[in-house]
This record gives sequence, structure tokens and C-alpha cells, in this order.
Amino acid sequence: MTIPFPFGPIRKPSQRAPGEGWDTLLAMGATLYIVVEGEDPGFDIFVNGRALARNEDALEKMAQRIGIKPLLEFFSADENSMALLLEEGAGDPEWAKTLPPPQWFSPEDGLITVCTLLDHLKASPTALGTETPAVLREMEEFERVLRKTAKRQLRWQLAVSWK
Repeated sequence: MTIPFPFGPIRKPSQRAPGEGWDTLLAMGATLYIVVEGEDPGFDIFVNGRALARNEDALEKMAQRIGIKPLLEFFSADENSMALLLEEGAGDPEWAKTLPPPQWFSPEDGLITVCTLLDHLKASPTALGTETPAVLREMEEFERVLRKTAKRQLRWQLAVSWK
């Protein structure tokens, strides 16, 4: 599956070259964050995903080696979530019209990825060099939000913010 993206497609990991799609995100100061289905899930969903965005390529390769779904495969976007990017003059307004309907994922599936990566990073604290502690903190934030999402039987998706 190819996910449309304003700077070209972001393909599933098995279909893309290393770093494809994320180079532009990193240059723009990307942050990965969680969107929970509905207007107000009734709990704080804030996560700081800057270190996760900076290390997405390494985390993707790690997930593939371990045999789990990479975090990026939970990405979804709609026209509203991309409005800020378009307002800042990045991307193509015509592209935004071609976005597929948002995809929502079970928090249990996300927890498999997040908890497995957490366990791996705790067992290999030098896996991401000096970035490991920041990535661990952010993964723990993701785990907290996904557990609350599961408890309330809601769905989620991964989103990207550019600042």
C-alpha cells in the first residue's frame, strides 16, 4: 500500500528505499503524535514524538528485524490534518484532494509495536546511541496513551506535525 504524501508517496517499508519520505519531514522538524478517534477521548493524548520522528528510519529497521509492524504503518491523514502544512505553503493543494479516507487502528495492534520496541531498546540501550533515552521516554508516552485508548475501546492513528 502506498500512502499519499505531499512530498511524494510514503510507501510501506517493504516498498521504499531507506529514508524515503522522511528526509523532508526531518528537515521540517517533524513530530509524530497520536490521534484518537472522536472529538474528545476524555483523557490527555499528548505525546512528544520528536525523537521518534528523528529516529524513524532506525526504528523501522529495528521493527523489521524483530518481525513487527513499523510505527509508520499506523500513519493516516485527512485533508483537515494537512491544512496547516498547506497553509505554510508546503505540499500541493491538489494532492490533499486525493487523500484516502482516514484509517483507524486498534490500540492493541499499536501496543504490540510500541511495547516490543520498548523491550528491545531497554535490552539494548545503545541501539540508538545517545537518542535511546529520549526515544524510550516517548515510546512510554505512546504506551500510556494507547493503553487508555484500549481501555475506552477507541481507535487511533499516527499523525505527523511539521513545525
